[in-house]
Amino acid sequence: MSNGYELWLNYQKVTDDALLNQYRSSLQTVYLEGESDTHLAIKKELQMGLGGLLDTEVVFQKYNGLGNTLIVSKYKDLPQDFKTIVTAEGLTEEGYIIKTAQLNGKSHVVVSSKEDVGLLYGTFHFLRLLQTHSSLANIDIMEMPKVNIRVLNHWDNLDRSVERGYAGFSIWNWHTLPNYIDQRYIDYARANASVGINGTVVTNVNANALILTPHYLEKVKALAEVFRPYGIKVYLTARFSAPIEIGGLETADPLDAGVIQWWKDKTKEIYTMIPDFGGFLVKANSEGQPGPQNYGRSHLDGANLLADALEPYDGVVMWRAFVYSEHDPTDRAKQAYSEFLPEDGKFKDNVILQVKNGAIDFQPREPFHPMFGAMPNTPLMMEFQITKEYLGFATHLAFLPKLFEETLKSDTYRKGKGATVAKVIDGSLDNKKLSGMAGVSNVGTDINWTGHPFGQADWYGFGRLAWDPYLSAEDIADEWLRLTFSNDDKFVEPVKKMMIESREAVVNYMNPLGLHHIFDTGHHYGPGPWVGNLSRPEWNPVYYHKADTEGIGFDRTKTGSNALSQYAPEVEEMFTNLETCPEEYLLWFHHLPWDYTLKNGRTLWEGMGLKYQEGVDQVRDMIKIWKAMEPYVDEFRHHQVSMLLNIQLKEAIWWKDACMLYFQTFSKMDFPKEMEAPEHTLEYYKSLKFPYAPGIRPRWD
Repeated sequence: MSNGYELWLNYQKVTDDALLNQYRSSLQTVYLEGESDTHLAIKKELQMGLGGLLDTEVVFQKYNGLGNTLIVSKYKDLPQDFKTIVTAEGLTEEGYIIKTAQLNGKSHVVVSSKEDVGLLYGTFHFLRLLQTHSSLANIDIMEMPKVNIRVLNHWDNLDRSVERGYAGFSIWNWHTLPNYIDQRYIDYARANASVGINGTVVTNVNANALILTPHYLEKVKALAEVFRPYGIKVYLTARFSAPIEIGGLETADPLDAGVIQWWKDKTKEIYTMIPDFGGFLVKANSEGQPGPQNYGRSHLDGANLLADALEPYDGVVMWRAFVYSEHDPTDRAKQAYSEFLPEDGKFKDNVILQVKNGAIDFQPREPFHPMFGAMPNTPLMMEFQITKEYLGFATHLAFLPKLFEETLKSDTYRKGKGATVAKVIDGSLDNKKLSGMAGVSNVGTDINWTGHPFGQADWYGFGRLAWDPYLSAEDIADEWLRLTFSNDDKFVEPVKKMMIESREAVVNYMNPLGLHHIFDTGHHYGPGPWVGNLSRPEWNPVYYHKADTEGIGFDRTKTGSNALSQYAPEVEEMFTNLETCPEEYLLWFHHLPWDYTLKNGRTLWEGMGLKYQEGVDQVRDMIKIWKAMEPYVDEFRHHQVSMLLNIQLKEAIWWKDACMLYFQTFSKMDFPKEMEAPEHTLEYYKSLKFPYAPGIRPRWD
């Protein structure tokens, strides 16, 4: 019985007897020469992987001259000229080949790379082939990552609370580090390496300067040493006011000579302890965080300050573009573009701007951020949220790679048709050397890491898309199900369909037809479309839906905020024209009357009710599908998912009832006959309070 701790690396014994015998007869001996820490990690993984899958002891032999190559064979002796057919030509440092090699009439499986880390990635891919019951005949695979920087962002605080975390406490036990190395740190590194993630930002973007003090750097060093064999670099969040808070300076002005020297000295100190330190992630002048604008300077000044300090060590600055100000009365969706576009091409070569997938804030559905189509001279990296801040926390099943894929496939039209967000992110559109993708982690101390067992698929899928942003969500779901649960198609096909449709179900019962940010405030748990009393306009849900007696929606066309002007003309025209605007974005870009006619002939008001009801019904279908899967899943995880799906249904009904009752106070219309009547009154739903909802942002005093 599995509790989910092993993630997709559970290496269950192959249950197909014919396939098991084929694998056993073909994979009796592993030839591996190296003794580096990464090679030792590869050896351990093969012992676990082959040992578990084949239920047999793995025999290792050395073969001089192989370098970063391993051979898995049924033969105990290899010819001396074997290495002549092994080549890593054409590979990047992280790339690898896996192929079936024939020599003297005998067949062998070869994994080869230029560097140790490539061999590690190739080993995980090889084991994945076995886990998914793939044939070993005629393998011919060459893989290289399309994105350079593939990182998890942990919004973990030093007290082990996790902002927007729904799977327990932070896995980093700062109190017992550096002397106590939890096995979970090692397994975390294995899991990330298995999907190609090569970096981790271990601290919250709402940063604490203490992480840069010697006391904590010693602890970070210990983590870096655990992660290094798995090809994972450590990054830290740099609090912009650190020179004042821990440096004793009177200012953090990025143009002040003392501040410049302080950051250079601090950076040198870090690299002396952690030679492969990745660099800094910075959130500045956003949501109350300090930054260069405190001193009348720009984001450019702040980013280049840190870039200069990191440059001698090949370190990188990931400067977040999630900025909005209470002093800017314009549409919040426009503010990041307005602040960063004038600086295009002026940042140092080791600066990459980290841009959220949409311009608001990780909503269940957002159009792609306009910055992706507007900054040809600056590297941009994607920031996705893996943790489900706005998608039901860790109690709702919503397969996020479908959301990620939707964004990556979006066409910016910056160089005409086909200029997709994926091509911006991997640097291919403008020949950028620096590229990246970040995912806000959903990892915690829960035994299964992610709270919801299906939350593991979001972590897995992020890693796979960071490696190759052109993969399909369907293929990722198929892979993950086979690795995690079962290879039986009678299980995989219906559950894969459920996963692929799950995110759309959440959109339907939360934010249909382009509604957005109507969550209850602070914790973002449940609906709160009526909230309008907060001090900053853009913190209030009423700011985003603008419901009144005339209609509903945010006008971002020329007659409204004109946010659409930030997109390419082709995109602007598509979203502006009601005939061509996809209905899933209708209320994102338009304020429309309640009796506006949708493409199906129903009114907007009826369409909203039908979408809310459809989302509820989709969750009921998920429950039925999962119940039928009981023969294929262990009792523990089947029961766990069943309970969570029942919570999801309860909360989907809550969303439907609360939102439709509230919006009815403006529309004055009856609910469509197909929509189930609300279970409670609007006053009841407005009275619900959740002061202890998980993941609430802590105060900074």
